[in-house]
Amino acid sequence: MNERVSLDRESDSAGHRSRLRKRLLDGGPEGFHDYELIEYLLALTIPRVDTKPLAKRLIHDFGGIGPLLSASAGTLRREGLSDATIGALKIAEATALRLLEARVEGQPVLSSWDALGDYLQAAMGHRRTEEVRILFLNAKNMLIANEALWQGSVDEASVHVREVIARAIALGATALIIVHNHPSGDPSPSQQDIRLTRDLVEAGRHMKVTVHDHVIVGAQARTSMRAMGLI
Repeated sequence: MNERVSLDRESDSAGHRSRLRKRLLDGGPEGFHDYELIEYLLALTIPRVDTKPLAKRLIHDFGGIGPLLSASAGTLRREGLSDATIGALKIAEATALRLLEARVEGQPVLSSWDALGDYLQAAMGHRRTEEVRILFLNAKNMLIANEALWQGSVDEASVHVREVIARAIALGATALIIVHNHPSGDPSPSQQDIRLTRDLVEAGRHMKVTVHDHVIVGAQARTSMRAMGLI
């Protein structure tokens, strides 16, 4: 009897997955709930199990699909997920970021500002730790390099200013944009943010490296210090 129930459940799960796949192939992702997208990803690596309850729990626990996909492998392992399942989630994140990044590649960064902001928000907005990233640009404002130079706060501004300017010179960059996230979700600049930015602007002026902006990213919004009149 128990074996029969188990077989029935496996059959139900297989039928549900088949219907999800058909919806995806016939109509695309439009109309899918977030939990259904995660459910399908989980089903790729967790056979013969209904993955809908797990998908819903993960989205609830992490606060949404963005924070879930952005979570570190270590955090996901603590949720009891296997490396194969974590790999499926991380490849989905990497693919989404690559699509957003492609909208910026090959174009002057300042003329594709909204696309750049969307990419940065997806890449950094849901991180639980602070990360500082520098976009290095050439004389035509084309992206040379997009590098995460350090993690943690921006309090040690004088040390970080030297790192950033030295890296810009090594890359032959003539301009840069500094970006970092606020894990609190509030993208308002702190006094440390303002001080670091002004120190960078001053140091860059002496080395002929223009600081175009300092963008601060939160989970739901981002701010531009230039737009705020702070540069």
